[in-house]
Amino acid sequence: MSDSLAAATPHPSQPLDIIAHIQTDFVCKFGIPRQSGLVPQTQGRIVFTPPYRNSDALRGLEGFSHLWLIWQFSQAVRQGWSPTVRPPRLGGEARMGVFATRSPFRPNALGLSSVRLLRVLPETPEGPVIDVAGADLLNQTPIFDIKPYLAYTDSHPHASGGFASACADPLLQVDFPAQWLALVPEHQRDVLIAVLAQDPRPRYQQDPERVYAFEFGACHIRFRVDQDQLQVCHVARLTADAED
Repeated sequence: MSDSLAAATPHPSQPLDIIAHIQTDFVCKFGIPRQSGLVPQTQGRIVFTPPYRNSDALRGLEGFSHLWLIWQFSQAVRQGWSPTVRPPRLGGEARMGVFATRSPFRPNALGLSSVRLLRVLPETPEGPVIDVAGADLLNQTPIFDIKPYLAYTDSHPHASGGFASACADPLLQVDFPAQWLALVPEHQRDVLIAVLAQDPRPRYQQDPERVYAFEFGACHIRFRVDQDQLQVCHVARLTADAED
């Protein structure tokens, strides 16, 4: 190590403020796309907490096409940490260093997502809000910071991907019978089909007879998967007065 990189007195840290929460149709962890951008149709609305409801903080943001969100895996916060985790990409069989993965089980449970900016609304009843697409966040996830995505420095097309460098898994064929699809609000149908096509199951579960279930928006979805075919076998509305 060079003299210029010699150890120095650590700088003091300070607590992180939650500046906003995001509203999405993902009301449970199961079914959320494994990475941001995998399902570009997903949409979310970022609503700021009262101390940060200042439209001046968003001045100039509309000129960017994509944003970085820094957020918390709010359902994965725990005491202590493990130096190794079991990445789903490896079927949950092999352990890798936590810092070589995007596992939610990290020392600080921080997440990083790249999302597409749809619009900035400076004045709403909830203060200024930001609408984004391609988000992989649970509904009401706390957000610590928002930064613009800069293609000239943030994009690295020839970067290596280590053990996760294999191409994304092929999409499933989704069989969604009309009787069940009719129960899903029309504006959510294409998004839900795209989410299902990504195969929400844990990678190590391959039983074709097993029925999986998760909640999306105001719907409870049940499905099976046999090889490359996903069949929706039941949909129930969670609230009788849910509107399209």
